[in-house]
Amino acid sequence: MKFDLKKYREILYAEFPDFLEKYLSLKLLVRLKGIELLCGTDWTALFKNKFFYSRFEHSVNCALIVWNFTRDKKQTLAALLHDVSTPAFSHVIDFKNGDALTQTSTENANAKMLQNDAELARLLKQDGLAVSDVDDYHAYPICDNEIPKLSADRLEYMFPSGAALQGIFSLRSVRRFYEDLTLAKNEFGKIEFAFRTKKIALEYFSRCLKVGMILQRNEDKIAMELLARVVEKALSCGALFENELFELSEKKIIARWDKMLFENKESATQDLRDFLIHYKTFRTMKKIRRAKFAMPNYFCVNLEVKRRYINPLVLSENGAAKRICEISKRAAALQKKFLAFHDAPFGCAKFASADFVSN
Repeated sequence: MKFDLKKYREILYAEFPDFLEKYLSLKLLVRLKGIELLCGTDWTALFKNKFFYSRFEHSVNCALIVWNFTRDKKQTLAALLHDVSTPAFSHVIDFKNGDALTQTSTENANAKMLQNDAELARLLKQDGLAVSDVDDYHAYPICDNEIPKLSADRLEYMFPSGAALQGIFSLRSVRRFYEDLTLAKNEFGKIEFAFRTKKIALEYFSRCLKVGMILQRNEDKIAMELLARVVEKALSCGALFENELFELSEKKIIARWDKMLFENKESATQDLRDFLIHYKTFRTMKKIRRAKFAMPNYFCVNLEVKRRYINPLVLSENGAAKRICEISKRAAALQKKFLAFHDAPFGCAKFASADFVSN
């Protein structure tokens, strides 16, 4: 069954809030339509993503989730605007910055971009708000919290990620999970999403671990690290400029690079040839090899990355909320297995032939 994005949005909130509409034309939000949620994996043959899902859609749907549960404009707009500093290829740029483990380096400019946007300030004034009310979504635990808690951001990206990667979530399952959610106080006295039903929480937890496992495997590590090196080399040889990561869609960048693969290479510099070999490898690789050591003539990756998983709260009969792994032996065992997982030391993709860039 197709994962219809319009129907998905209607599950999150049936009628689009009137006050939110005017913010959707902000340039710093519209730009996100050209940036995918799944961090460049739409552009390599190694992945077979079922559909393109943008950071714009993610942002809007995060806002709808927050509005559905809080009816609070500050929190809703903070959720809407939380990704405005995301560059092309999303967390790939964190990998380029040496931040594969936390993947937060690209968030640093978010507040500043919001504070410098005059049009945003004008629109917020109409709603009786200031930029300081919405420029830090970390301030609102419903919008964002630390792994493995459940926030609107984490709730939203798991649904389309799982659906696009391997059909792990369907519209029917999204509705079942979403309608079972409520808000409760967690063990730290903070408000957090909680499931009403243990069985549903366990199923949701299990599906999220499947998504998290995909993101722990060497295929995902190679796709992101190789594209990070491609971006780095593109910046070095002039195939891309830093500002273009925030001005061009991924589709336009990829189209430019694809065209370069077929241009005359007689005067190509070593830096350009190196970029093209890495880029063609990224675009055409269809499988990887697992190894104990790095392999010659292969692009090899050995690194730890962020573990994305959720240990959701479940309401008990007396109304108290506990983590699913506290009340389910099966959940605890699954989580232990997930946290203990380590792929082969190296994931390796054979470099594309250099013939097409030789002088």
